Amino acid sequence: MSRTLIDKKAGTVTFFAFAAGQGLSEHVAPYDALVSVLDGEAEIVTSEKIYHVKEGEMIILPANKPHELKAIRKFKMMLIMIKA
Repeated sequence: MSRTLIDKKAGTVTFFAFAAGQGLSEHVAPYDALVSVLDGEAEIVTSEKIYHVKEGEMIILPANKPHELKAIRKFKMMLIMIKA
């Protein structure tokens, strides 16, 4: 489940919620993205490195680098993408 909260020319803020085992398949974004973990735990793979993130943590996903996400348990995050 996702809901875009802000969608402006300068960037977006999107809320995501995943059940355990759900995620986002590998993809590339043209801008850096900041993930703020609100609840739960997930595995994020970016630039061929695996990160385990949990509530209260943040991670930057670099522009033009493949990344993917899989919820280890119920997981909620805020994705902030700045375009300008």
